Amino acid sequence: MKRRTTALTGAAALAAALIAFPITSVVASPSTSDPGVQKLDIAPEMLDAMRRDLRLTDEQIEGRLAVEAAAPVVERQVRTELGADFGGAWLPEDGRALVVGVTDPSKVDAVREAGAEPKLVEHSEERLDDLKSTLDGVAAEAGEQIHGWYVDPASNSVVVVADPAAQDSAREFAAASGAAGDEVRVVAAQGEAPRPMHDIRGGDEYVINRNTLCSVGFSVQQGGFVTAGHCGAVGSPTAGFNGVAQGTFRGSSFPGDDHGWVQTNSSWTPQPWVNNHSGGNVTVAGSQEAAVGSSVCRSGRTTGWRCGTILGKNETVRYPQGAVSGLTRSNACAEGGDSGGSWVAGNQAQGVTSGGSGNCTTGGTMYFQPIGEILSVYGLSLTTSGGGSGGGGRIIGYGGRCVDVPDSNASEGVQLQIWDCNGTGAQNWTFASDGTVRALGMCMDVAWGSRDNGASIQLARCSGSPAQQFVLSAAGDLVNPQANKCVDVKDWINASGAKLHQWECTGGANQKWRRG
Repeated sequence: MKRRTTALTGAAALAAALIAFPITSVVASPSTSDPGVQKLDIAPEMLDAMRRDLRLTDEQIEGRLAVEAAAPVVERQVRTELGADFGGAWLPEDGRALVVGVTDPSKVDAVREAGAEPKLVEHSEERLDDLKSTLDGVAAEAGEQIHGWYVDPASNSVVVVADPAAQDSAREFAAASGAAGDEVRVVAAQGEAPRPMHDIRGGDEYVINRNTLCSVGFSVQQGGFVTAGHCGAVGSPTAGFNGVAQGTFRGSSFPGDDHGWVQTNSSWTPQPWVNNHSGGNVTVAGSQEAAVGSSVCRSGRTTGWRCGTILGKNETVRYPQGAVSGLTRSNACAEGGDSGGSWVAGNQAQGVTSGGSGNCTTGGTMYFQPIGEILSVYGLSLTTSGGGSGGGGRIIGYGGRCVDVPDSNASEGVQLQIWDCNGTGAQNWTFASDGTVRALGMCMDVAWGSRDNGASIQLARCSGSPAQQFVLSAAGDLVNPQANKCVDVKDWINASGAKLHQWECTGGANQKWRRG
């Protein structure tokens, strides 16, 4: 018994330490807009969203973030100590303390000693997980009106969510788990059925009117993407590469010009990416126009990724349907279905495929509609990575610490860390125009170009490879598009020297970053 208490007391001490760090590092100078409110040192977008969506004051946010930072550490310790008596852990709506379910009354005091609030429950987490797994095994038998099921530690049950009109069939489905009594609950769904979310990416296929294939040009911030006008008329419906309903042409011009805008539905998310058709993405940082003679590459659903040079600008081409003016000419080949696809110089958007002659076997001459005119005509803004923003600066994250090169050692393979911000070159990061993030003449890099959780974030010689492309989103996520994973402080360690690796994006505080 004494050994157990000692272990849990250690967890409580660690929790206390984690709570202390955010409080001292989060609070900064008073806000200029309201001297009575403390300014929090977290991404401004995140702070604004928490005020708006959670309806919290700055003081409440400060306390909540401190508890949330400590909660995973306490949960891991208590889970190990309680074993089969662990009944789950959760933060209640007020977020004041981690609550831990425990099935053995004799272990309640041990939970308190760990820094959590105990709650006696009837069912262990292991039992509820087994029930859910049983339902997973018969998922094909669930009707369309059953939206899903999950373990809810706060109610100490497995919850099945179904349309209000399908409650009886949901109970029949729940009975397949073999649950007894209150182990499984059926609740009425609020709102429409869940649906998958899909990325809008340049160079991917889309379908118009169920019979015409074209390629996505570039994502736009207003929702949707730009493409060739000859692909569809205003009002034409589109479906994505996966056959899922996608959007509608809101703008289209052909001949004369050859540009269009597809506004997508809420199932599709614009991304600053172009498919390189080799398993990765090229990150789009802007739309600076390249000079005649510059190298340029294009992406399309039929012939993939093809490159050439820019041979001329502002050219008029006579198609059978009529003349189109203002096009740019290139010797990068394309074929049917590539229409509308992306043209990129470096990481700068250039335009969308219009047409041409020849093919990718014998070569040919191709034309693209410049991106600047498209954006101007429809009043759109390109979705970009925000790269090419100029001078260097700090990348500030968990606990108010900075992304740091250990000991200013600019060597290949050095794993990056967080450290108290000190203004040295080891913490001076530049978001370059090619999508890389640089310090000390080296680039931030995912070790071995891995797409796996746990791959080290390190320094490497700059190559511009997909492993060295990073996007700092408005939500504060620093993402490698190739892996579609976030730069993460390993094991939630809130201390100088904590290592960085990549991990599936969770929205946790150890994955939030801002420039400063």
